[in-house]
Amino acid sequence: MKPRVRVLRWICLGLALSGLAAWVGWVVSLPPAAAPAPAPAISQQETQATLAALAPPKRQRPLVAIIGLNDATETTDYLMPYGILRRAGVADVMALSTAPGPVKLYPALTVEADATTAQFDAQHVHGADYVIVPAMSRDDDPHVLTWIRAQAAKGAIVIGVCAGAKVVGAAGLLDGKRATTHWYYLNDLLERTPSIRYVADRRFVVDGRVATTTGISASMPMALTLIEAIAGREKAAEVARGLGLSHWDARHTSAAFRFTRPFALTVMGNTLAFWNRDAWGIELSRGVDEVSLALVADAWSRTYRSRAITFAAAPGPIESRNGVRVLPDRIGANRPAPQRLPAVSGQPPAHALNEALAQIDRRYGAATARVVAMQLELAPAP
Repeated sequence: MKPRVRVLRWICLGLALSGLAAWVGWVVSLPPAAAPAPAPAISQQETQATLAALAPPKRQRPLVAIIGLNDATETTDYLMPYGILRRAGVADVMALSTAPGPVKLYPALTVEADATTAQFDAQHVHGADYVIVPAMSRDDDPHVLTWIRAQAAKGAIVIGVCAGAKVVGAAGLLDGKRATTHWYYLNDLLERTPSIRYVADRRFVVDGRVATTTGISASMPMALTLIEAIAGREKAAEVARGLGLSHWDARHTSAAFRFTRPFALTVMGNTLAFWNRDAWGIELSRGVDEVSLALVADAWSRTYRSRAITFAAAPGPIESRNGVRVLPDRIGANRPAPQRLPAVSGQPPAHALNEALAQIDRRYGAATARVVAMQLELAPAP
């Protein structure tokens, strides 16, 4: 071996070893898993103030617009508020896209929007009562930011779900406001909008005409609180029972959600097992519960070991229980086999999610199920 080649190989080996040492040092520096702790109580005064702030600002029957980029808008952030508000029947709800064509959600599902933002503006010149902003593949899309600002100027209450708070912050609507977001993106949000006053231990925070939530699963209690603000406690309780929930207030334990050593090791281990990947099929049928579908597809696509794929017997959109038009990933003979997930509409959405987490535990282990729950920022029942 030539001396120069030998030296180069030793240099490469040294760099690899130093990189490995740095990686090990980083993992060791991460905190251990957080000990469980009860969520602090929410006062009746705070609850009433939240409901008052979320009261319909313009119409007796309010208009809700959920905006999404056509590429990689977060699955559950986009579909769960839509399904919950639609089943309540207390508002007119529209799912919007920024451009014509399908809306490719992340990490699973493809749907057709009800209208583009341009079509919505032409139909509703006075704007929406509520604008729901999911997490998106980018926080600085000029069209999205301009549209959100315009809706706020027309009097809409803007609700940033999960990392959608970063989009709302980029639009300038969180300057000086109390707010929260998904635990993973909190530092990013505060760096970009340093005037925000972060509120811990709340699944959602309302300040004036702007609301924000913690991670993905928080859109469920946020939607129920919005229903209560629009139509009262009894209506919200009725919808909650159908979802499989007994409570929907802002209780949360923020310290339970952080980047930990077990989380990092599980994600890395699952990612490195690139040779062992699963595709799980979800059969679409007319009337499928879009909330259950979103939660189950989302959960199975966050294991770092698997992804959810929808299939149907024939091409074309499949209409869900509350009018979402879902486009199957595969048709007929191209169905993913033999691994199929059970039908998602046979039980309430909260129970469907719990069952999905239990199945993930059995398939990939408890550590992976916890990683999925952490990504969803799923708060344990009190």
